[in-house]
Amino acid sequence: MAKVDLIMPKMGESIMEATILGWLKQVGDPIALDETVLEIATDKVDSEIPSPVEGVLSEILFEKDAVVAVGSVIARIETEGQGNSDQSKQEHKPEAPEPTQTVVQENPTKETKVQQQQPSVKSSSDRFYSPLVKTIAKAEGISQDQLDLIPGTGKSGRVTKKDILGYINNGNSSKQAHVETTSPTPVSDIANTPVSSGANVEIIEMDRMRKLIADHMVMSKKTSPHVTSFVEVDVTNMVNWRNANKQEFQKKHGEKITFTPLIMDAVVRALIDFPMVNVSVDGNNIIRKKDINVGMATALPSGNLIVPVIKNADRLSMLGLAKSVNDLASRARANKLKPSDIQDGTFTLTNVGTFGNVMGTPIINQPQVAIMAAGAIRKKPAVLETEYGDVIAVRQMMFLSLSYDHRVVDGFLGGSFLRRVGDYLEAFDASQTI
Repeated sequence: MAKVDLIMPKMGESIMEATILGWLKQVGDPIALDETVLEIATDKVDSEIPSPVEGVLSEILFEKDAVVAVGSVIARIETEGQGNSDQSKQEHKPEAPEPTQTVVQENPTKETKVQQQQPSVKSSSDRFYSPLVKTIAKAEGISQDQLDLIPGTGKSGRVTKKDILGYINNGNSSKQAHVETTSPTPVSDIANTPVSSGANVEIIEMDRMRKLIADHMVMSKKTSPHVTSFVEVDVTNMVNWRNANKQEFQKKHGEKITFTPLIMDAVVRALIDFPMVNVSVDGNNIIRKKDINVGMATALPSGNLIVPVIKNADRLSMLGLAKSVNDLASRARANKLKPSDIQDGTFTLTNVGTFGNVMGTPIINQPQVAIMAAGAIRKKPAVLETEYGDVIAVRQMMFLSLSYDHRVVDGFLGGSFLRRVGDYLEAFDASQTI
């Protein structure tokens, strides 16, 4: 008999952990090849994890609602083949933690190095802290009384690495400022002060996905100094072409043609012209991405947001972009996206015009360094230069905005890239065939 480890899969470049929603199989249950064993969730997508082998589920290492680091062993499956189960156990020590514990990664900036979960350490109070949190507290000179005041966002209110680092970054460690044990409430505590309720107040608890999105947005703002540039572009040719061809396009190809793939085509061409916008940051290194994978922010019926990714968008025709946009948007709203559908994005486009907004200042989707918003297209009077002089005409106008990471994208690069997108849209060929 052999035992095969079931590993928490990588769900995306910026995804370091996932929550177990539930086990569809229990210890002792037979499992077929590719049969779903459990369901997991990240801030991006819910997904099912299939079995890589046929066998019997012999061990479950994490219970429902546990938060598990990518790369961790979450279960073991016993098969009929020969193998060295002892070696597997040695490679993945320590053994399974208590179901309520949260996995902590030693170095979240390196996806290839995952810290196995360690037992929690009990403090002088009734609260528990992981060894990593205790080590950070000791190195930063944070007393036990101070540590007990830090609000925890982990399982059962436990303090995570992110919580204690946020406390330190707010200037509350003794290395950064002298703090008595009777110090005032930290900034993070103030932000989470309960709101008094009353007859005219309704308190709505965030759902799991909204909590994760909130954490991701706060992290992005803390990580990247955001700058936003704006341009207004004349998209009359693009609008006229779509209005004249949308019915024929659907009849011929079986696909609706929206403005999103038309705008995305201009974005892709501009990324080819300005490859240093298609990058990410790793410490003091700039990681240039040779693939152009464009994410498109998609609103869900629940009000939450998800960003499916069109891979190798620079290799797709207008028809290919339209098909990809329609397919991903449809599956996103039906909650049928796969983990691979939201991975490896290098740039993000969000169409705030679908909500009737004329412009927006979007938050960067980490670890990318830029995100562009397209506003509503509106008829406006505009000055046109003609051979007979300037004239005022009614034109279809749209604002574009680009939020970018000022650590690596300066105003010249960000502004030039955005202007190039606008130039491509204004030069749209209204005579092209479908």
